[in-house]
Amino acid sequence: MLKYIARRLLIMIPIFFIISLVSFTIILLPPGDAIDRYMDNLIFEHGLTEEVKAQISALKELYAMDEPVWVQYFKWMGKVLKGDFGYSFQWERPVAEIIWERLALTLIITISSLLFSWVIAFPVGIYSAIKHNSMGDYFFTLLGFIGLSIPNFMLALLIMYGVFVWFGESLVGLFSSEYINVPWSWAKFVDMLKHLWLPMVIVGTAGTAGLIRVLRNNLLDELQKPYVITARAKGLTGIKLLLKYPLRVAINPFLSTVGWILPQLISGATITSVVLNLPTSGAVLLNALLFQDMYLAGAIIMLLATMTLIGTLLSDILLAAIDPRIKYE
Repeated sequence: MLKYIARRLLIMIPIFFIISLVSFTIILLPPGDAIDRYMDNLIFEHGLTEEVKAQISALKELYAMDEPVWVQYFKWMGKVLKGDFGYSFQWERPVAEIIWERLALTLIITISSLLFSWVIAFPVGIYSAIKHNSMGDYFFTLLGFIGLSIPNFMLALLIMYGVFVWFGESLVGLFSSEYINVPWSWAKFVDMLKHLWLPMVIVGTAGTAGLIRVLRNNLLDELQKPYVITARAKGLTGIKLLLKYPLRVAINPFLSTVGWILPQLISGATITSVVLNLPTSGAVLLNALLFQDMYLAGAIIMLLATMTLIGTLLSDILLAAIDPRIKYE
């Protein structure tokens, strides 16, 4: 097991290097980025004074703009390894501050949506597999297809409209207006919980529908295999039979998607976040790309790719530990 993990970690090193190259390429890709606009605005507002020349010279030196590309990359990568992702000219703040500020709220929204999906998907998927072709199975199958077919942002708009028409309340954002820019307190936390249920349900709906279908089909396939029939013939029935083997095999898709879950925890549902005006990293990434704030965009993209890499490692380890059919070699 330890050799397997060590080998996978060694493989991750060149992949991480490739991820950093792609992220840095994204930063350099636009012909006119936020740095150019920032320098143009300085000249436009203050003229080409000595002070402005000094600021422009400092920026060029900071980002090695007059150096070869490979020198720029290694200087940027050295700062990244120290936690310095550059400066956001859109926000006029360091990139690291923006990312970590939004990360906590993104994790709260995504983890609550993930738990909502699992709490609903596990019992419904198991019920649909055990009671397949029953009225309950048909009902949940219909709900699953509806959940998969309706885009999350459209569902968000429908629920927001219904709540506003029927109850006269606006659920846009994660906080009420009086709590947006104030320090954390118990009142602010309670206000967040009042708004949290909407993104939790909306973001979790599509994932719930898909997980129900996958778990139902996998478990239904396992229940029809010879080893289950043999176990029943030997007197093993009910929950004990279900938990001992079939469910352990059927949850493999849940474990194999850990590699996707980790970047989702960081990004959140981007389009839904924009519609609901949620302070998530995904919405920040979208605005950074629109504004060509490439140091911010490149940092978030690199973070998402790195989390995918770590999540894939975790999912492989979990699968190898849970499923005895999977070998380390």
